[in-house]
Amino acid sequence: MRTTITLWLLAIAQVASFAQSADIQGTITKSEVETHLRFLAADELMGRDTGTPELRVAARYIASYMQSYGVQTVEGADGYYQTVPLMKQAPPQQASLQYGSQSLQLADDMLVIQGENGTTAAEVVFVDFGTEDDFAGKDIQDKIVISKAGAPGESSPRTFLTAGADKQKRVKAGGGIALVELYKSTQIPWTLLVRYLGGERLSLSEEKEPENPMPYIWINDPENQHLEAFSQGNPEVTISIEGKQGGKILSQNVIGMIEGTDPDLQDEYLLLTAHYDHVGVEEGKNLEDSIYNGARDNGIGVASLLSATRYLSQHPPKRSVVLLAVTAEEKGLLGSQWYAENPLLPMEKMIFNLNTDGAGYNDTTLITLIGLGRTSADGIFEDAAKAVGLKAVADPAPEQNLFDRSDNVSFARMGVPAITFSPGFTAFDQEIMKYYHQLADEVGSLHFNYLEKLCEAYVIAAEQIANMPQAPAWKEGDKYEPAAKELYGL
Repeated sequence: MRTTITLWLLAIAQVASFAQSADIQGTITKSEVETHLRFLAADELMGRDTGTPELRVAARYIASYMQSYGVQTVEGADGYYQTVPLMKQAPPQQASLQYGSQSLQLADDMLVIQGENGTTAAEVVFVDFGTEDDFAGKDIQDKIVISKAGAPGESSPRTFLTAGADKQKRVKAGGGIALVELYKSTQIPWTLLVRYLGGERLSLSEEKEPENPMPYIWINDPENQHLEAFSQGNPEVTISIEGKQGGKILSQNVIGMIEGTDPDLQDEYLLLTAHYDHVGVEEGKNLEDSIYNGARDNGIGVASLLSATRYLSQHPPKRSVVLLAVTAEEKGLLGSQWYAENPLLPMEKMIFNLNTDGAGYNDTTLITLIGLGRTSADGIFEDAAKAVGLKAVADPAPEQNLFDRSDNVSFARMGVPAITFSPGFTAFDQEIMKYYHQLADEVGSLHFNYLEKLCEAYVIAAEQIANMPQAPAWKEGDKYEPAAKELYGL
């Protein structure tokens, strides 16, 4: 008898689930998904670069859509906006690094990641990769520290920056006056670094800016020429920086909340995120083909978030849902980092982050889940994909370290179980790179029948997670599990 009742209850739950999926598919339409994308990726928005008036127009579009469906504002926000203070740094007009007979020039040979106008000259100390052990016993007082870029055994592009931040702290603690890293990587060519790191840069603005930050330089060293010179001797280096300018700017995260219906669960939150910025306009080209429209990255993600806004505002789930469109992802995940460090709702009440982002797609039968296999919510994503006739697959390019390159990682670091919901791809191949951060990424190249299904699956997964009896968790042994234990007091 008990078995019969159990099967009966499961059947009822399955029928209810199918009914919900059908309701979602009836609410989300191809025409509305296309409308969102045609607006967000229009030439008039000029590539939605952070800090521009056009990005503020995109923010207004998202906020107005939330308001039109009665989404609640969150205490501490300015209406639907959370201000994100940023520091803008224009690249120096000139810079050089000299040692011995070598004279390295800006862009061709070196990049100024940090540093003010002026000249810095001193002997150098070579510290291999610059780990704590590498610094041990080294006298770096008033010296310029030279290290290999990145960390031992790590190939992730993001590691080059995160490891560099740790090295800067060690240099400062030891009394060093500059850090120079020798860059060698086949994953990201030097020309691409020059484009993204050698141009205007943004960072989160502290209440009090550091005085005269020490120079932090990257040298292009594909043949280990400079590594050989510095590892075998301690020549004097002279760094010169001229014409650098900067100032503070403000950008906005867009945030709203849909209150849950279950009195016992409504103070828990499902966090839905998508970044709405892109990379702007390439200078020096004709206007008609200089705009990085960002239809895939991340117009598709914002369309998915707005689809969830519409459906869940009309069909609130048991838990509350936070809708968060973040700024400055393309500048280093700055908008999501700011929110994670300055949350408007208790972070320990966030049960899951369902982020949506992607470089594009090369298989319209799939949904790619960056992080599938890492949380207890896997079955939900597989079922959501199946409900719209697609298949959920895990990250096919782990060498790209995509999990730690989108906004989900800002919340994962805090301990919140997180995943990035992406359009279907099987590899970072020519089809992906044809559009990823390219001028060709325009609305006219999209497959809207597929994107309608993608948005539907995203909303189905969101609703199911918000209704789960037990909140999702990291799988045992995941690298973010210790942070979760601390966050949730486990």
